[in-house]
Amino acid sequence: MSRPLSALERADFSPSRYVLKNATVPACLTSGAIEPRGDGLGRAHLLVEHGDVIAVVSREDMLGGGAGPEIDLDGGLVLPGFVDMHTHLDKGHIWPRRPNPDGSFAGALEAVSADRPANWNTTDLRRRMEFSLRTAYAQGTVMIRTHLDSIPPQEGISWPLFEELRVEWADRIELQASALFGIESLLVPEFLPHMADVVARARGTLGAVTYMVEGLAGHLDAMFEAAKARGLDLDFHVDETGDPSARSLAMIAETAIRRKFRGRIVVGHCCSLACQEPDEADRTLDLVARAGIGVVSLPMCNMYLQDRQAGRTPRWRGVTLLHEMKARGIPVAVASDNTRDPFYAYGDMDMVEVFTQAMRIAHLDHPVGDWIRAVTSTPADLLGEGTRGRIEPGLPADLVVFSARDWNELGARPKGPRRVLRSGREISSDLPDHRELDDLMEPRTHA
Repeated sequence: MSRPLSALERADFSPSRYVLKNATVPACLTSGAIEPRGDGLGRAHLLVEHGDVIAVVSREDMLGGGAGPEIDLDGGLVLPGFVDMHTHLDKGHIWPRRPNPDGSFAGALEAVSADRPANWNTTDLRRRMEFSLRTAYAQGTVMIRTHLDSIPPQEGISWPLFEELRVEWADRIELQASALFGIESLLVPEFLPHMADVVARARGTLGAVTYMVEGLAGHLDAMFEAAKARGLDLDFHVDETGDPSARSLAMIAETAIRRKFRGRIVVGHCCSLACQEPDEADRTLDLVARAGIGVVSLPMCNMYLQDRQAGRTPRWRGVTLLHEMKARGIPVAVASDNTRDPFYAYGDMDMVEVFTQAMRIAHLDHPVGDWIRAVTSTPADLLGEGTRGRIEPGLPADLVVFSARDWNELGARPKGPRRVLRSGREISSDLPDHRELDDLMEPRTHA
């Protein structure tokens, strides 16, 4: 005997006007009227018309009899489209041809350094980046910032391609890009002006990997000055290590305060902060809060790389001090980071996986409360797109509808049934097959 269809399976999202009845929505992501159900969630009815959310109400009679066909979700969770603010689309899916030999950070650097000059031409990059974009789109992501390796001559290939993809994907995923290079690249005098100009022409974000190198203070000053002169925001990879002496985060915050920088600043990773003495960590967090810096944690990648030693069980999870940051009012997000490359062997551009794994890794639960902001409204705000990641009247009905009815069910079955809506209409949730990239996976050696 066949089983009866669930409420989600029966749903028909084809009419131009309909009501999502008995939906469960996060209170922190809407100003609409909802009936509280605990743990930051509430029950509501959503009216969708011509691709937009028109109303969010807590009682059916407020919509009136002519609101349109009703889709009774039976308490199913409804979330806004996700914002993945820290990815590496250019590195994605190279694992089969360039695996990390030992799972270490050094091994990842060596593998990517070998793969980039040998393989990262326009065709190879486009196919791998589009594979990731198709995957993210099918799973409900509406906005992505990717970091682009910008070590010459790669910037002349990756940035023009990114600009093409941004236009081609504009009606599906809003794309941003940030430059990525080691801060020591600034030892070459002409490097920073050139790279900052490349970023400015592409309407991107200026970024670098910071660590405790000689002259770091001067390099940071130069980065802030280059960004200010061109009206650019900043996005740094920071202290991605378990070494407690890595304190570039504090130096970035001090530089931002001293220079009165008005642009947006985002820092990613900040792993060493969790290994420092409490007084030192508190001092740094106070500086970050004062500087108005946003933090994005990459829990899956950091747990994979950090504290890895052959034959030894890791002693810590690699994540930064998310709870302490949030308590100080520091905007905190989590994101995918790397996908099937030497820095993270796994991942699937799925923000539900990112969120539910972050819940487990960093204890973003009991209660979950408003932590869902970390993959929706907070990264949207940090990327300058304050209408993303919310369920509000007047905004596009870019929604992800789940069979799961609360955080527990979502966390227990993150790959459970979901349907993705863009402008109120369902899109295909079919994921591309990894076999599509097989012909790119033969390793080549740079001539």
